[in-house]
Amino acid sequence: MKGLFKPKPRTPAELVLQARDLLRFLDQNTETRERKLEEKMSELSNVILEIRIVLFGNGKAEPSPDACAHLAQDFFKHDTFRLLILSLPKLDLGARQNATHVIANLQRQRVCGRLIAPEYLENNLDLVDILLPGYKDGEIAITYGAILRECIRHQIVARYVLETEHLKKFFTCIQIPNFEIASDAQATFKELLTRHKSTVAEFLSVNYDWFFQEYNSQLLGSPSYITRRHAVKLLGDMLLDRSNSAVMVRYVSSLDNMRILMNLFRDSKKTIQLESFHVFKLFVANQNKPPEIISVLVKNRSKLLGFLGDFSIVKGDEQFDADKAQVIKEIATLEINDRACKDADDCEVLS
Repeated sequence: MKGLFKPKPRTPAELVLQARDLLRFLDQNTETRERKLEEKMSELSNVILEIRIVLFGNGKAEPSPDACAHLAQDFFKHDTFRLLILSLPKLDLGARQNATHVIANLQRQRVCGRLIAPEYLENNLDLVDILLPGYKDGEIAITYGAILRECIRHQIVARYVLETEHLKKFFTCIQIPNFEIASDAQATFKELLTRHKSTVAEFLSVNYDWFFQEYNSQLLGSPSYITRRHAVKLLGDMLLDRSNSAVMVRYVSSLDNMRILMNLFRDSKKTIQLESFHVFKLFVANQNKPPEIISVLVKNRSKLLGFLGDFSIVKGDEQFDADKAQVIKEIATLEINDRACKDADDCEVLS
C-alpha cells in the first residue's frame, strides 16, 4: 500500500531550508568520511533539481509565480544564494549545471513586482571577487562566467566591476589560451560594456585614456585572430552607441587610433577587414577631422581608394555598399589645408 501514495511535494521554504542545511554541512565538514559525504552530495543534487523544477516547471506544468517568489525570497533572506555559489566547485557536472540555472533564474525573480536580487548583491559584492578569478580555473571557469554575466545584468554589479581593478583583469582573461574560456570571458566583457548605457558612458568618459590605451595595444594589437576579431567588433558596437557619442568623437579624432584601424585593413582575415571598415568609416565621416587626419587620408588617398574599390566582402548588402560609396566619395573630395601633418610621411599604411 505504501507504494501507492506519492510523497507530498515539499514547499519552497522546506526546499530552501534543506538546501541550506546540506550546503552548510558540506562547507563545514571537509573531513567527513567518503560514504557520508557521497550521501549528502546526492541529497543536495536532488534538492537542487527540485528547486530547478519549481523555478522552471516540469515540462507538463508551468512554474507557479507565487512559489517562485517565495523560494527566491527565502533563498536571499537566509544567504543560501551565497552558499550555493561557494559550493559550485564541489558539485558534480549535472548538479553544477542545475545550480547554475537556479542561480540565474533567482536573479530574475520578482517579489511584489520588484527584483530582489539587486539589493542582495549590493550588500554582497564580494561574491564578484569570488566569481571573476574563476576564469583562471578551467574546471569552473564557464560556470562562473555564466553566473557573472547574470550578475552584471544588475547595474550595481556592473558599476562595481567597472570601478574596481576587476575590469583590468579582463584584458588578460580574454587572451587565455583556452578558446572556450577566452570566448566566455569575451562574452562577459561585452555584456559589461554594452548593457548599462549610462554607466558605461560615464566610465568611458572618466577612464578614456588608460582604457583605450589598453584596448588598442592588448586587444586590437593582439596576435590572436579571435581576440582581434572580437575586439574590433566590440569597438564598433561601443562607438556606434548613441550613449557614447562624446567618446566616439574623441576616439575618431585621434590619428593614432586611425592608424590602428587602417593597419587592421591589412589583416589577412576578411571578417576583421569588414569590422575594421565599420569603425574606419567613423573617422572619415567625422565632419570636424583634425588636420593631421586629413593629411594622412589625402597622402594615402590612391591606396585607400584602390583598396576600397576592390573591397567587396558582403555581396548584396545595400547598407554596406552605401557606406562604402560614401567613404570613397568623402576621401576622394578631401582637400589638405596649410596645416599639413608632419607625421603624414610615417603613415604609409596600405600596400
